[in-house]
Amino acid sequence: MAKTNPGRFFEDYAVGQVLHHAVPRTVTEGERGLYHALYPARHALYSSDEFARACGLQESPIDDLAAFHVVFGKTVPDVSLNAVANLGYAEGRWLLPVYAGDTLRSVSEVIGVKQNSNGKTGVVWVRTRGLNQLDEVVIEYVRWVMVRKANPNAPAPETVVPELKKVLEPGDLVVPEGLDFSNYDFALAGEPHRWGDYEIGETIDHVDGVTVEEAEHMLATRLWQNTAKVHFDLTFRPDGRLIYGGHVISMARTLSFNGLANAQMIVGLNGGAHANPCFAGDTIKAWSEVLDKAETGVPGVGAIRLRLVATKGGEPFELKNEEGRYHPNVLLDLDYWALMPT
Repeated sequence: MAKTNPGRFFEDYAVGQVLHHAVPRTVTEGERGLYHALYPARHALYSSDEFARACGLQESPIDDLAAFHVVFGKTVPDVSLNAVANLGYAEGRWLLPVYAGDTLRSVSEVIGVKQNSNGKTGVVWVRTRGLNQLDEVVIEYVRWVMVRKANPNAPAPETVVPELKKVLEPGDLVVPEGLDFSNYDFALAGEPHRWGDYEIGETIDHVDGVTVEEAEHMLATRLWQNTAKVHFDLTFRPDGRLIYGGHVISMARTLSFNGLANAQMIVGLNGGAHANPCFAGDTIKAWSEVLDKAETGVPGVGAIRLRLVATKGGEPFELKNEEGRYHPNVLLDLDYWALMPT
């Protein structure tokens, strides 16, 4: 009897399946240190316990995206081990801060399946929840992936495409208990720009760039215990080892510090697309567009909706061509909500 697990293929999924992902992970200050070594991460709330306490939190949380990567990584062996590509995200919410010492585990439910016309692959939608040691949900999101079929002759399942919100409403966002930006120190945060200084439709070139290195990507992907074959085994991508999309997200987010240093906490993920593959040697740059703003009812805290675009060359603010297709230099198109001092 075989002891190894080849991973799930498209025909192994059915709507309603609940996947309890293996190996809980206790996060430590080591995760923060490695995250800040891998990316130019320097948002003050995630860098300083004293700054976080001045904003009403018990201490500095683990970076929102670091927590996301831990939860995401747990799901890979069951959801995307045999994926061709991770296609998109929706309805993502950060519900509780994650602190060093918290233990995270992941649970996913299959909410949609659709076989592709080629009969060789299909799309699977899952809703994933990350829970802490108290069984509190800290993160939840939907993602969909294109997965290979093991048997091309396996019958196609009934198509179920879930209805998902295109944009989270401000009322869907959760402001962490105690968070208060009334006495926010803009000098320590690094920029003077507050919520009221940004206008809907405004675009921001984040100026800086970082060239992706093979070793850093593989260290990051292993750190999150992401086992997807396309990130490690070149026989699965003859055109090159595919860089984990989360690596691109984190790099772009941290580059956005230059111009959005006070967009402190990510609390909502409206949508996202990995528009083109990223490979070692590509230089990631980023720009943002302000899509919306909302009040939260919490002292000094406003919500700002941002489009974050990562590119590998080309001019900033170029996104799609006349046919509505992403320009080949666009790597990431991410739509998210963040909290910012008013």
